[in-house]
This record gives sequence, structure tokens and C-alpha cells, in this order.
Amino acid sequence: AADAARAALAAARQQAGLNAFISLSDTPALDGAAAAAARRLREGAAMPLMGVPIAVKDLMQVAGFPQTNGSGGLKPPPALHDALAVARLREAGALVVGTTNLHELAYGITSENPHYGWVGNPRGAGYTAGGSSGGSAAAVAAGIVRLAIGTDTAGSIRIPAACCGVVGFKPTFDAISREGAQALGASLDHLGPIAASVADAALAYSIMSGQAERTVSAGALTGLRVGVPRNYFYDPLAEDVAQAVDHALARMQADGATLVPLDLPGVEHSAALQFATLCSEATDIHWRRLVDQPETLGDDVRVRLEIGQFFPATWYTRAQRGRAALARMFDQAMQSVDVLVTPTLRIEPPRSGAGAVTIGGREVPLHTAVTGLTMPFNLTGMPALTLPCGSGRNGLPLGLQIAGARGADWRVLNTAARVESLLAA
Repeated sequence: AADAARAALAAARQQAGLNAFISLSDTPALDGAAAAAARRLREGAAMPLMGVPIAVKDLMQVAGFPQTNGSGGLKPPPALHDALAVARLREAGALVVGTTNLHELAYGITSENPHYGWVGNPRGAGYTAGGSSGGSAAAVAAGIVRLAIGTDTAGSIRIPAACCGVVGFKPTFDAISREGAQALGASLDHLGPIAASVADAALAYSIMSGQAERTVSAGALTGLRVGVPRNYFYDPLAEDVAQAVDHALARMQADGATLVPLDLPGVEHSAALQFATLCSEATDIHWRRLVDQPETLGDDVRVRLEIGQFFPATWYTRAQRGRAALARMFDQAMQSVDVLVTPTLRIEPPRSGAGAVTIGGREVPLHTAVTGLTMPFNLTGMPALTLPCGSGRNGLPLGLQIAGARGADWRVLNTAARVESLLAA
């Protein structure tokens, strides 16, 4: 039962230069976990992930591993218990190979970690792996594991998955328990899988959410109403990204889907709503650390936390009213369509260390280019998945984002499974 996990552990050590992991298991611990899983299997337990090696973002409790949250100056003892989502995966037979690197405190989009090293992108040396769950995405893209766990507050599962050319799924808000995971923005945080395929992500989601084991149904898209919002989501948008998304939409239409142009009024305010919400919540959560140990924080994260000290409470309350209006607008839009399809990022993965990118001759801040299309679904709690949809002009992966109404997680997964097969044909 431990053979695959041993191979994954060896691969992680061989590819240590990626900085994908913060802590790795050892062979005796893996063998012990495999033996315990084998005993449960003999006793009749359902073990759909028997012996499957997984990686877990180092923002969650994993028994036997220190939880660093990707931050410096901390020497936490090994956790005594698993986060609930991790426990469910282990109960299904999964073996944890290690805990993965991330943007410090999950408060950033590049996984350029000053304490544990910058996470490399297996698809292109010198390009960002994305963040904040960059180590989880890199571990899957490098073939070390087929399944890893991430968190997503503004796109932190979908952004690195898109950058690394793998699948990332942010489910409906609170569909997966956040018990045992370090919070960043309590009203925005989501847990979810990063995986080598939609089927793997779906199986992991069913287990992590405590549902009966389910698999995706990848039938033809006949009759599926696909909302295509052009405003905001296509301006600005790199030409190679637009072409890749339009190609995917054409394949969906040829498979029987109906494309429905949509206007989403107010979605352009997403960045302001996200900024006001997250800055306030993150500073509230990490206040004591900021006051007592500011020197242990990386410069970028410390500055973001400091900014949050100066936000008036009225900004936060207004942002929550704005979020409610945004959710109502999306609810109304979803009355006429079954899913939404958009680009995941406005660009292909940028160079590591970039602060801005050029789109159509315009200089665009990196944050706008990378998080602008993912954060609306954190603000509204809607399920959203990214899957690979070709390569950009530099040969790096591009992502296609499929979103659905709150609670329509399986519709998103089933649609994504079919699109995955259409794009592979």
C-alpha cells in the first residue's frame, strides 16, 4: 500500500529545487500509515483513496507535521490532530507525503516565500507558480502527487492550478469544513483540491465534503446553457488567452451547449470589495502577530497587515453591502444559464518577481491580471473550477474557469469533466 507514497516521497526529494514542500514525511511514518490503512481495509472500511499519496498545504493541521503557515520565526511542534478535511482523506486511505509551500500566511498570489524559498513552476523555469497554494499546484504539475489540498481566498487554488497547468476546484463556500485550517479572510476562505484531472478533483471533493463517494458524469453538453460574460472578464485580456477560451467555447457549442452572452453589471467593483473585506479580516486575524512579532513577517505580508489597521469600520460594512448586491446580481444571472465560462487569468503565467504585466499595450498591475477574474467567486461563495485549455505565446499553460450557482458544485464538476475530454480530443 505504501509503494506509490514511497515513490512520491522519492520524487519530492529529487525535485527539492522546486521548493514545493516545507515538510516531508519519512519512510517509517509512511509505512506505518499504510499499515494502519491496510488494517482498516481488511476490516471492511471503504477506502477509495487506498495508498494514494497526497500533499497538504502547510496552512492546515496535519498530525505529525508542524503547521508553519508558510511564515518565519515560528517553530511549532508537530500537530496532534488532522484538520477535518485531511482526516477524511486519510480515513479514505490517502497517505500524506508532505506539507506544501505557500505564499506566507496565504496572503499573496506568487508563492515567492522569503522563509522557505520561491516555489518554482514545473511548466517553465523562471515563471511564477502562482499563489498562494503554489506548492500544492507545483507538486501535482511535477507528477509528485496526483492530488493536493489548497485554500482559496481570492483565487489561491485556481491561480496556481492555472499557472501550473492542472485542475483546481474552489467549491461553494463552507461545502468543505475549514476546521483545523488557519484563517486569512474568514468570510472568503475556501478549502478545495488541486489535482491532475477533473475526476481526481471530484473524488477528493466528495470525500473532503463528507459526501458519499461520487464520480463525475462527463456526458455530452446538449442543452447546457453556458453564460459568457464579456464585460470585465475580457477587458483587459491577453490575445492568446482570449483565443484559447474562444476555442474551448466553440468546442462546447459543437458538443451541444448553447452560448448565452451575459452582462454582469457591478462585477467591476469586485477588486474594491475584496480589498476592503480581506484587508480588514486578515489584520483582525493576525493582529497579535503583527503587534508582537512584526520582524518575523515578510515585507509584503507585513505591509498588507499594517494597511488593514487603518481601514474604517464603515469601509468594511459598506463592502459587505456591496457583496450582497453582487451576490444578488449573480443569482439573477444564473437564472438564465447553467454555468459561467471565463478565463481564469487575464494572462499566461508571468515571470517570477514581476510587479506588473503588459496586456494589449497597457501596463496592468500583477494583482489585477492574476486575481481579477477569480475573486468574484470568493466574494459570492460560488463554486469555480479551473482546468487547462492550451498554451500561451510562451508555451505556458492557460486556464479556463467554469463557475456555477451556489450549491451547484456537481454541475460545475460534470461540465468540467466533459470540457476536459473535449479539449483532449
